[in-house]
Amino acid sequence: MSEVTVRAMGPVGMITLRGALETLGPAVEAVTGCAQPAQRLSTEANGRRAMWMSPDELMLVCDHAEAPGLASRLTDQLGDAFATIAVVSDARIVFELTGPGSVSALASLMPVDFARLDPSEVSRTRMAQIPAAIWREGTAWRVMCFRSVAHYAEALLRGAVPV
Repeated sequence: MSEVTVRAMGPVGMITLRGALETLGPAVEAVTGCAQPAQRLSTEANGRRAMWMSPDELMLVCDHAEAPGLASRLTDQLGDAFATIAVVSDARIVFELTGPGSVSALASLMPVDFARLDPSEVSRTRMAQIPAAIWREGTAWRVMCFRSVAHYAEALLRGAVPV
């Protein structure tokens, strides 16, 4: 019996926001309750997660059905600010890994120092040949990648699980 469970999560809402973080952060907090995340970290509130992705990008993870409405509210909140908001839910997929062997399985696929990873940290990395982002949700790990490589990503994750 495997000590890791890999599952493709159902539809997950994702909104990418590009612009000056000093502008995006307050808008995200006003609309979602999530504080602006510090570099490489994430914050949570009301079942939503705001993630720092780059010096000019945040990602908001939420319920799939609420993503369009949140994006509209964020657009209204930002007004004339120079920013881009896009619902990217259908362009990406999220896998969840649970179990005591999760870190070993992930470490075999990506160059991440899991021992030093802060519990609220988001790591943008490569999983074999594909770009991915990883973060913790409680005791589970989440792996986000492009939906176009979902079958390959799932095969990698399942192949890394000890039998």
